[in-house]
Amino acid sequence: MSGVWVFKNGVVRLVENAGECHSKKMLVHVPSNEVIASYAILERKLLQLGWERYYDDPDLLQFHKRSTVHLISLPKDFNRFKSMHMYDIVVKNRTEFEVRDV
Repeated sequence: MSGVWVFKNGVVRLVENAGECHSKKMLVHVPSNEVIASYAILERKLLQLGWERYYDDPDLLQFHKRSTVHLISLPKDFNRFKSMHMYDIVVKNRTEFEVRDV
């Protein structure tokens, strides 16, 4: 069995036709309806939600929330910010962010 796992509306499913999943995605801050177009915007939103920046790994941009065991790890280069990173943020901040098709 091959394909791509897709997380949509709180449900994970396997899509066997991977071409269906190649649409461009964007991360949106739901309360403000602001598109996250840079790490500066994302960091500002995460800090407002109680996330703290970690500086342990020079190759990653990392955030931790003290009240949880969650860690968000992102590639240092925003051009390598992919939908899997977006969904990780959404899962850890369910009411604050969502991934939308461009």
